[in-house]
Amino acid sequence: MQVSVAPAQFQFVFFDASDIQDIAVGLMDRLGLAEHALEIVVDETTPLNRVRVTQTDVIRLDVESGAFEDTRRPRQMSTIATGTTIGRALFRVRDRLDGTFGEAPPENELALDHVAAWDAYCLGRFAHLGVHHVNQQRWRYNFRNRHGFSDGSDEVFDELWASQRLTWSELQAMSERAQAATSAVHV
Repeated sequence: MQVSVAPAQFQFVFFDASDIQDIAVGLMDRLGLAEHALEIVVDETTPLNRVRVTQTDVIRLDVESGAFEDTRRPRQMSTIATGTTIGRALFRVRDRLDGTFGEAPPENELALDHVAAWDAYCLGRFAHLGVHHVNQQRWRYNFRNRHGFSDGSDEVFDELWASQRLTWSELQAMSERAQAATSAVHV
């Protein structure tokens, strides 16, 4: 497997490209993606934490440095944040490659509520691997911000978190059910 990280030397943040590469290699192997090449491009000029996935012959992750940053130590890399970010993105890649999310729109066309639902689904599976600690409450809050704050929304989040094999249409239906549950509460 070929995994590359750019830049090789960071100027604005105190990250180590070889540490990022080691984490990515382990996750690619663990998720059954070892036959693919991975390119991780980190934009170290922004503290934001967005991750964009593109797939061609090479899987590419465009990562804003805040996604790998230790929230308690600015500009320092967090192994947990790095693993969680890469793991979440690789689960999305795996979902697309195995065909269960074949009809999902391209990354830049995904609705924010669907992104939050897919993140909950990916990170629940990632948490079950036991590779890194995943802060479930952080991702529940992210899900609530897109689907509303209600018991019904939380129930859907719990279902997503516990699921092991969903399709894109099932995930969309769950997202819509969470929004409907919140709308019913606010009527």
